[in-house]
Amino acid sequence: MNEEPGETPVPAPAEPAQGELLLPEVGGEPGSAAGGAAAEPRGPEPQIALDAPPVFVPVRRFRDHFEYRAQRLLTSRGRRLFLQVGLPWFAAVLVGVVGYLYARWIRDAYDLFRYLIQGRAWLAFIITPTLTVLGVYGTRRWFYGAEGGGISQVIAAIHGPRENNDTVMKYFFGLRIIIGKIAMSLLGFLGGLSIGPEGPTVHLGAAIMAETRHFYPQRTRALERRLLLAGAAAGLSAAFNTPLAGVIFAIEELARDFETRTNGTMITAAVFAGLTTVALAGNYMYFGQLNVTSHVSVAFVFPVIVATVLCGLLGAAFSYALVHWRRWLPARVSDFRARKPLWWAFLLAMIIATVGVATRGQTWGSGYDQARALLHGTAPLSMAFGMTKWVAMVLTNMVGIPGGLFSPTLAIGAGIAQWVHAMFSWTSMAAVIALCMAGYLAAVTQSPLTSFVIVMEMTNGTAMVIPLMAVALASARLSGLFTPPLYHALAEDRYYHYEPPPESAPGRAKAHNAAAA
Repeated sequence: MNEEPGETPVPAPAEPAQGELLLPEVGGEPGSAAGGAAAEPRGPEPQIALDAPPVFVPVRRFRDHFEYRAQRLLTSRGRRLFLQVGLPWFAAVLVGVVGYLYARWIRDAYDLFRYLIQGRAWLAFIITPTLTVLGVYGTRRWFYGAEGGGISQVIAAIHGPRENNDTVMKYFFGLRIIIGKIAMSLLGFLGGLSIGPEGPTVHLGAAIMAETRHFYPQRTRALERRLLLAGAAAGLSAAFNTPLAGVIFAIEELARDFETRTNGTMITAAVFAGLTTVALAGNYMYFGQLNVTSHVSVAFVFPVIVATVLCGLLGAAFSYALVHWRRWLPARVSDFRARKPLWWAFLLAMIIATVGVATRGQTWGSGYDQARALLHGTAPLSMAFGMTKWVAMVLTNMVGIPGGLFSPTLAIGAGIAQWVHAMFSWTSMAAVIALCMAGYLAAVTQSPLTSFVIVMEMTNGTAMVIPLMAVALASARLSGLFTPPLYHALAEDRYYHYEPPPESAPGRAKAHNAAAA
């Protein structure tokens, strides 16, 4: 090759072997290294055969570039689809699985307690106080924020002050709360305390769904709110096998408003959790079939009125007691409770055990067995069952161990129904029980729609829709004259500005800092 003077010789490109592919030259683009911005992983670049006709090289470049961009777009769309659909659906299914397993463990724990004290009632004075003290110690030491049913904690996270949002999410949700809620409440059931599984299942559902927020690029308060509501709806749906009641509960009791985007997520989560429960446990009704004639006479209005008054007044008294019991304590008792929380739990557990032994075991557990037996007429209960269960429930909630209110509340409603049926013996006992369960639950929670839908779905009481609605609405209104809604009052009183107990790690750190200062 002839070279001009002054020119630097340029080596000729090597001749490619037959069929060999060479990487094309790619100009700088925004987001590429050549464009000046930080480069991102792009995978293998498209290759073009140099022996292709020159006219097809730009076409192939365009085609390969289009395929590369389409692959990235599909990946982006797939990620959005995963975050919007796949992740919430998976979490809802997980809530259904956890709810099913939790219900089985609860039943096994309570059955073990009944087996241990059968024919040996005196063992209750050992088992109940011991496990209650262990549950309170574990809750205060490691699982602070898991006490109670958990619905008030969800409300505090949704409606509480914005400046406390990070603290609320840290203290009331997460893997620590999931483990503690299950373990400590199982101790309560094994000890025969008057608690239910539904509130903890709602809390578990909200905690599981809230954990998915870590997968989203932007974790806003609105996102957390949607996840909490969806998880709570899924939890109640799994607990009672009532998807419709789960959605209505999340809207009426937790959200207190209607938002299309949020409600779509809630409905989907409730349906998937309900389907998971049905797949694992079968399509069952919580209290079984309600055998009531489809024809309700005009005279049935009198049991409706009496049930409304009794349920409304007793429900208001129960809510008032749970919200204000700390203010009623004498100064010495309140000081003893603050200084000796484990001794306080021990004394309350001894009283609960005494009530349980005195009633021959009628106040043990959630009250599900007693209410179901009364509904189907398989086992009579004492006429005082409603009041003794009421007392056992108040005492249990004063202990501070994880446990819910729904099942014991429905059981108290069944006990009140005995009084109403004694006045109107010509009515159907099953119908009166359904009325009083809906009325008393509505009076306690002041969520009438949720209450009558839960009872209707749990008992298949479609023939009782109008009477159930009437009792639930009137009882909630009567209760509201004396006390605010229970869960919202508890959330505002105890969880809007939550302080961990002194035994916990944050409590010890705060005391240490105060002493150092």
